[in-house]
Amino acid sequence: MPGTQPARGTRDFLPEDVRRRTHVIAVVREVYERYGFEPLETPAFENIETLLGRYGDEGTKLIFKILRRGEHEGSGEADLALRYDLTVPLARVVAEHQSELPRFFKRYQIQPVWRADRPARGRFREFYQCDIDALGSTSPVVETEMLAAVSEVLQKLGFEDFVIRLNDRRVLAGILERCGVAEAAQSTALVAIDKYEHIGRAGVRQELLNRGLSEGTAESLLQTLYPGAPAATGQASAASTEDVLTRLRGVLAEHQEAAGALENLAAIARLVQHTEAGSRLAIDPSLARGLSYYTGAIMEIAVPDLSGSLGGGGRYDNLIGSFSGRTVPACGVSLGLERIIVVMGERRMFPATVARGSADVLVTLWDEASRADLLGLAGELRKGGLRVEVYPETDKLGKQFKYAASRHIPFVAVIGDDERAEGAVSLKSLASGEQYSVARTDAPAELRRALNEVR
Repeated sequence: MPGTQPARGTRDFLPEDVRRRTHVIAVVREVYERYGFEPLETPAFENIETLLGRYGDEGTKLIFKILRRGEHEGSGEADLALRYDLTVPLARVVAEHQSELPRFFKRYQIQPVWRADRPARGRFREFYQCDIDALGSTSPVVETEMLAAVSEVLQKLGFEDFVIRLNDRRVLAGILERCGVAEAAQSTALVAIDKYEHIGRAGVRQELLNRGLSEGTAESLLQTLYPGAPAATGQASAASTEDVLTRLRGVLAEHQEAAGALENLAAIARLVQHTEAGSRLAIDPSLARGLSYYTGAIMEIAVPDLSGSLGGGGRYDNLIGSFSGRTVPACGVSLGLERIIVVMGERRMFPATVARGSADVLVTLWDEASRADLLGLAGELRKGGLRVEVYPETDKLGKQFKYAASRHIPFVAVIGDDERAEGAVSLKSLASGEQYSVARTDAPAELRRALNEVR
């Protein structure tokens, strides 16, 4: 017999899983739209040349390629690939439709992506990203608004212990140069630095040595990047941010481009103090982020009990130009839906209403003769705005009540012979055990009132 498990790195989503995902996505969408971002969707797969060469060597290895079909099937060649992220497809869309888009285009996109990665806790081969991107401006207001939006999303979901780490690829390039890392070795050094959270200082040092850096260069780089532990928990302080800026100004004083980028970070840090993200920001010169298309500010969201991040992003001012030949400033941030759900589940952060079943009330079946009446009542309750499940068989009421409890349905409605004669309905709260009778015409309003009390 064929196996029943889904492909490794993918999952089946049962009803409670879907309710949790729907809850998080609804919060994300509501906040993103309040910040002026518009919805966009792109195909699940792209022409392979659209994706290749956009993510660096490490990322390219993780692209799921689709073999040619039909007469070309035996060639072993690929002409399509599953979407690796939502940013490169956005760049393609903007290049294709730039004449139809506003000068400042702000979009959000909540769709799955696929990576041939090694599955782990919170890491899957098929997963959803919740992206916002803003195109058309280099102003630090863009980064500030994005940091505020994702901060508000996380706070509305119940997160209080996250930190948004902020850096700039130009600052990092200046530090590499200042520490003696040759330009040809900088990209490979960035790959090692990006692994700090997983392998620690000693691991990064060994990676740098393995990648050809001398001991002196590696040690100088480590001393500059990691004078203390990276921000990961609690709230960042304005004082610590200013301390980091002061230290880095000394390091980068003679590097004009990096020094300018550092002042841009300082501007973002000042502006963020006036938003939801104000107490969450920490400038971290060790933050690298592995994708090669980043050109400026980069950011990552960390919580203490998760290896990896809840999300991240950065500025990629050259990516759209690689499709259109015209430079378009762009910046984006992505929240990882799967990791957010993993942490929320482990911390028991989901509201009780999310665990509740798909119905507000179960209408029980008294006997075969009452089927028509049962369906009529269900219709009346649905017209009253309630979610209703009908029990289809004439089991004992106790069994029907147990079924409702197993489905997390909070109320049960019963029409027996007495209720039918009186034009009434008996309602039972499974939480309190209270059972009482109301006029059938009043049942929808009474159930809505009772549901509001238990929510």
